[in-house]
Amino acid sequence: MSEKFNFSKISDECIKCGKCIPGCTIHLINPDETTSPRGFIDLLGAYEKGELELDESAKDIFESCFLCTHCTDVCPNSLPTDMVIEEVRADIAKKYGIAWFKRAFFTLLRHRFLMDIMMKLGWAFKSCGFKSVENKGMVARFNLPIIKTDRLLPSLSKKSFLNKYPSKIKGKKQRVAIFIGCLANYNYTEIGDSLVEVLKALDIEIFIPKKQKCCAAPAYFTGDFYTVEVLAKQNIEYFESFFDEIDAMIIPEATCSAMIKHDWEVFFRNRGMEDWAKRARELNKKIFMATEYLYKYTNLKELLDKKGAWFDEVITYHDACHAKKVQGIEKEPRELLKSAFKIEEMSDSNRCCGFGGVTMQTEKFELAQKAGLPKAKMIEETKANIVSAECSACRMQISNSLYQNNIDVEFKNPIELIARALRDGRD
Repeated sequence: MSEKFNFSKISDECIKCGKCIPGCTIHLINPDETTSPRGFIDLLGAYEKGELELDESAKDIFESCFLCTHCTDVCPNSLPTDMVIEEVRADIAKKYGIAWFKRAFFTLLRHRFLMDIMMKLGWAFKSCGFKSVENKGMVARFNLPIIKTDRLLPSLSKKSFLNKYPSKIKGKKQRVAIFIGCLANYNYTEIGDSLVEVLKALDIEIFIPKKQKCCAAPAYFTGDFYTVEVLAKQNIEYFESFFDEIDAMIIPEATCSAMIKHDWEVFFRNRGMEDWAKRARELNKKIFMATEYLYKYTNLKELLDKKGAWFDEVITYHDACHAKKVQGIEKEPRELLKSAFKIEEMSDSNRCCGFGGVTMQTEKFELAQKAGLPKAKMIEETKANIVSAECSACRMQISNSLYQNNIDVEFKNPIELIARALRDGRD
């Protein structure tokens, strides 16, 4: 049983009102009371009381949650359903172990230099494991579970973002650090390039912390709490070494930002590590999602309006679960984009795209595909040319959902679109 945590107390506090069910990602594609938020909570209470064995069937149920946080967003009692599922997944990992390919991946996340080496090899031999947008006929190789036939995966960049730039880029205004996130560091490096471009246009001094590690979200959602503890502690100690010298650290990734600003503190508090929880909380005062900081604390909106750029492309905006539901970020990116693009809202921008984490993208990918189809259709119905969200996990999932359903819409992080507006607008 997870230490320092009481499943049955949360189960007893659930009033079974059902408000969590209509928007629950797994329940929308698998309408079974068992795999609903109140079903999860009820089973967890039974598990703690010894009335439910954590067998293969229970394991399958608890690994079917997408952790989209819809339930926590609408719950009248503010029950942390996502958190209790993350906790029981740690128990599952202890009992059944973690698949070898996940353990290998999490080992790479703990050792940046190994990840750099593997990603360079991956770039050189990407036909063996990854495919780019131009190479749509991929065949599974080496029997790797992470590779699916005819599945669109992000290509690798020749040089990672962290290895591309110096640690300091001069500017005359505030000093801002960048936490880039793994997908933006190795796959979607244009996000970091665009963020540097935007900060330069604002004459902001840039600090790129070279020793930053993965935020640990992939491991956290899988139940590998050893990796979470290692990475969170290393990052906290490193951030503390320079935080007095910066005005803010900005993150162009919703999942990374939510993990750092919310889940680190929760993780340590649930383990009884109050000192580490306090240290994580102290850092939060200077940590922001990129569009949040740029909208609230710079003159970017004024600069965009002055540039007067206007593009023919229509944008539709997807609210990443870890942006809107966890951090309340929805207005900021839209306001910045409205200066240069027409935004056509989809019917339910708040509906989860269906990424769901490492397990969902590998062993339960059929569920991710089912969850992704409605989002792809919503995007198509807007007749937009571009769909945007400040989350590379959403980018990976939505891009594949669009591709598999033959919908010709491009995905861009809002930072990329903002950089384009600054670059192509009039002086």
